[in-house]
Amino acid sequence: MKIGYPQALLYYKYFPLWETFFNKLGAEIILSGQTSKKILNMGAVEAENELCLPVKVFYGHLLSLVDKVDSVFIPRIVSVEKNAFTCPKFMGLPDMARAVGHQVPRIIDPVIDLRQGWKQYLDTIVGLGKELSPSRVKILSAYRAGVKSLHEYKEKTVAGVTPIDIIDNREVDDSGADIKIGLAGHPYNIYDKYTSMNLIKRMREMGVAVTTGEMIEDRVIEREAATLPKDLFWTYEREVVGTISHWSRRSSVDGIIYILAFPCGPDSLVQALLEHEMRKEKSTVPMMSLVIDEHSAEAGFLTRIEAFVDMVRRKKRLSRQKVG
Repeated sequence: MKIGYPQALLYYKYFPLWETFFNKLGAEIILSGQTSKKILNMGAVEAENELCLPVKVFYGHLLSLVDKVDSVFIPRIVSVEKNAFTCPKFMGLPDMARAVGHQVPRIIDPVIDLRQGWKQYLDTIVGLGKELSPSRVKILSAYRAGVKSLHEYKEKTVAGVTPIDIIDNREVDDSGADIKIGLAGHPYNIYDKYTSMNLIKRMREMGVAVTTGEMIEDRVIEREAATLPKDLFWTYEREVVGTISHWSRRSSVDGIIYILAFPCGPDSLVQALLEHEMRKEKSTVPMMSLVIDEHSAEAGFLTRIEAFVDMVRRKKRLSRQKVG
């Protein structure tokens, strides 16, 4: 069976798990490939105007798989932890995909809802695996292999490698960088080379060491996010809050760039929350927010990045002179 895997949304977060799982069960995984102008345009034409950029990009990736695969893997991710939810777009994604006005291949849409407990979750995994094998033992063995691949992936990112470096099998040497900037946001906003205008590569070319939330251990992010007066019930937004709070409180970076997509409501709320908390704590780490959509102009985008990098360098140089 050829199973299509759209290289969008949560692909950059979980792909080692699902690719290993399906491969171990004998399926052939067909990726939609990196986002391109054609893919974005296809998605923007098909999607409603009110949908956020990442969903429009997803639509383009889905359409690029038509006639290439037998099925498309689009899990309905409701909750990945107890007492918390994902963004509503992840809950309704399979239904949105079926509503596309093209002949979309059969959609494999397991319901991932860890609020129901691990037994229910494992039953979901077994049901998913039975698309390819009748053996429960083989299915659970494939899932364990997938979890192992995901843990190894996380170990690499915590060691200082970005997901796109892993995908591209590229080694990075930032020993010559004079400043470090934290790039915060959801993986699909940061690591999509086209919609982010290859921001990580461009910043490295400016002599900047780039660090991301995937380079922070999960327990650290959870600890930082838990200091909020009220717990956020959006899992992935809480991860962004924990990431930026960690950098800000420890001054472990020279500056922070927060990438958010238009018109994402949870992202906008988190942006206001973070700015309030950083002012309250009198943070000395500068933060800039960048909003991306399908109309973002590369020239203006890069001008803002260059200006921010120059400002951070100047601030660091003046701080050193003052200490001297």
